Amino acid sequence: MDRARSVAALAVGGAVLATALLWAVAQILGIDLRVDPRNGQPPGVISLPFAATLTLALSLLGWGTRALLNRLTRRASVIWAVIAVLVLLVSFLPLFAVEATGGTKAILALMHLAVGAVLIPVFGRRTA
Repeated sequence: MDRARSVAALAVGGAVLATALLWAVAQILGIDLRVDPRNGQPPGVISLPFAATLTLALSLLGWGTRALLNRLTRRASVIWAVIAVLVLLVSFLPLFAVEATGGTKAILALMHLAVGAVLIPVFGRRTA
């Protein structure tokens, strides 16, 4: 595996690890990661497997997007940064649409920020 792929794979792992660590912090602090979608469905619990799997899937999608951009344009870094920041901002919208405690919303927001903080700069590098 070349260096760029190794770094990208480490970033994906780092994003999943960041999510898992924040999930663990929530458990230590006694924050119940339960959200009510306010659509008649019962509240859902954000479990560690759910959070980690979703982070992994979306991180791999981000990596694939960056790889595709590398093939399609010379401005892949700039386009990636714009797309990634927009996706990060849009990812906060569900936090406003669900019923949850302040602690739950804070941990979920920190998860989003942590994943973005890992992936955006790493995938934004010219060699990503």
